[in-house]
Amino acid sequence: MIRHILLIKFKKSVGSAEIADLEALFASMVPKIDGVDSVEWGTNNSPEQLNKGFTHSVFMTFTNEQARKNYLPHPEHEALKKVFVPLLDDIVVFDYQV
Repeated sequence: MIRHILLIKFKKSVGSAEIADLEALFASMVPKIDGVDSVEWGTNNSPEQLNKGFTHSVFMTFTNEQARKNYLPHPEHEALKKVFVPLLDDIVVFDYQV
């Protein structure tokens, strides 16, 4: 099992409707791409205020390494990136195996 974590800092011009649409787009990956087991979306609510401007996260679970390999070049992922990347000010991507 592979965990895929995105920490997201949106451009200041990005509105809540765009973020909601993006959240739905991420969630749509589960039924569209084999091996994407789950997608969670979250907004930072830490009282520690150590998020360095990153406000949102995506937590994806892939069945295995092959599922992640299939996801990265998948046309649905490429379509998601066309929407997602222009909204970004910064991002951290962190994967690990469970």
